[in-house]
Amino acid sequence: MPNLSQWRAARGRQSLYSALRRFFAAHGYLEVETPLLIPTPGMEPHINAFEAGFIPETDVGSARTLYLHTSPEYAMKRLLADGAGPLFQLCKVFRNGEVSPTHNPEFTMLEFYRPQADYHAIMDDLEGALAEAGRSATEGEPGADPAFFTRTPYERLTVRDAVLRATGVDIRLHSDGPSLKRAAEAAGVRTGDAQSFDDVFFHLFLQKVETGLGHERPTFLIEYPASMAALSRLKPGDSTVAERVELYAKGLELANGFSELTDPVEQRTRLMEEQELRRQLGRSVYPLDERFLDAVGRMPPSAGIAVGLDRILMLLLGVQRISDVLLFPAHEFV
Repeated sequence: MPNLSQWRAARGRQSLYSALRRFFAAHGYLEVETPLLIPTPGMEPHINAFEAGFIPETDVGSARTLYLHTSPEYAMKRLLADGAGPLFQLCKVFRNGEVSPTHNPEFTMLEFYRPQADYHAIMDDLEGALAEAGRSATEGEPGADPAFFTRTPYERLTVRDAVLRATGVDIRLHSDGPSLKRAAEAAGVRTGDAQSFDDVFFHLFLQKVETGLGHERPTFLIEYPASMAALSRLKPGDSTVAERVELYAKGLELANGFSELTDPVEQRTRLMEEQELRRQLGRSVYPLDERFLDAVGRMPPSAGIAVGLDRILMLLLGVQRISDVLLFPAHEFV
């Protein structure tokens, strides 16, 4: 049976969704709905999708493996390439194995895209949407601070400056794994057997940087190292960094977005590299989505971002566990 916090969260969730829909409608966005069940999920090396077997019971279709989407990104970019204009979606997404005080394997995501925009414009829109949510928030736990999201403008901090501020390590001066490992360990970071730049950076960031982000006001962390570009484009004039952004509040990651990559050849290369990394990690290797790759080549210059709404709700209501904002959290049955 849901407890008082969970019932309060249900009312808060209704208010949050209404505020977001109100903001995006007022700013010319189209709300869309895309399939939860898809032929190819995202290729991120450290995210696992739920598999579902399709078993035909008519003479249409053939047996195959399908997946619950980890993000609506591929489908929404196909719509963007087809001329949809600004669009957003509120939907359930699924990530296998993720259960913790801040993770649930089924959670709610806001994802939105703007054509003819870069990640600075998408940050502006997210800031406005969350400020609207903060102003509209329902009553939370004692000590809740929904006005936190109205403290605009949000901080915009480069990854380089965030690491330098927290540790004194300048990642520009330590651009390979061994060099960064030495600098990180000198700063008191436990790097274990990590050797690559990205793996060492992961230890450095989690141990020394992340928990200090976004305490006075929300913080947009920008300009990630190029090796962490994912689906983002590299910064014009500085190919050492990518136009990727993450939003942090009170040490918690809330959103991840990009100035979108629109080069299908480069996108294919990156996805194949991620396939190989998944293979090395012993994870399922997903097929390439050729329709998505075709869409990448037809997309206008665009930016987009994905936002974890359950975590936003946690902060609006002043609770510490994601289970407190879910009527039926996964820990009841896994």
